[in-house]
Amino acid sequence: MHTYIVRLTIGCALLAAASVPAPAQRPSSGSHFNAAPYAGYMVFGNYLSGPLGSSLSNAGGPVYGIQLSLDLAPNISIIGNAAQTTSNLQVGVPFLGGLTIAKTSIMLYDAGLELRMPAGGATTFSPFVDAGAGQMQYSITEFGLTRQTSNFAWNGAAGVDVALSRSLNARLMAKDYVGRFNFKDAVGGGEGRMAQNWSFSAGLRFAF
Repeated sequence: MHTYIVRLTIGCALLAAASVPAPAQRPSSGSHFNAAPYAGYMVFGNYLSGPLGSSLSNAGGPVYGIQLSLDLAPNISIIGNAAQTTSNLQVGVPFLGGLTIAKTSIMLYDAGLELRMPAGGATTFSPFVDAGAGQMQYSITEFGLTRQTSNFAWNGAAGVDVALSRSLNARLMAKDYVGRFNFKDAVGGGEGRMAQNWSFSAGLRFAF
């Protein structure tokens, strides 16, 4: 996944660079395709809250991914997102902090809609909000054994695009994945509590 994202990012950069010298050739109407590779940090909520303040959660970790979008109207796009993060599954114990019990690799897949506020006048800032749904897929490794589990998650995001050229923007985004961890597939139990998992990222948005 990492190699795929790197190659796709390089390809996007080359295509965007080739389009900069002739911005007038881009049509003023119709559907436009956009690609936004990004990297950042992810913070996880508690999957379980036990007695005496104990908890089960993932430690924070780096996240990287790419969001693709297709304009449906000047300020509305349909979006698809894929990302990956690695972390430690931890039991939170009062006075002792987080105790690592397994390694996790998490794939995030989702789709939805994006609404942007157009930049106008002298401003180069364009705020946006996203809303969608998808899956969080976990690979949990403990004592050399790997288990797979996944859960449905709603998501919402907010951020801002900063215009660097007609076809290139810098993008800052905060995204919240809301879902219940699936203990049934992981350890044979039920579902966890509803948890909010936040991704904070920066990247580039290329328009074609």
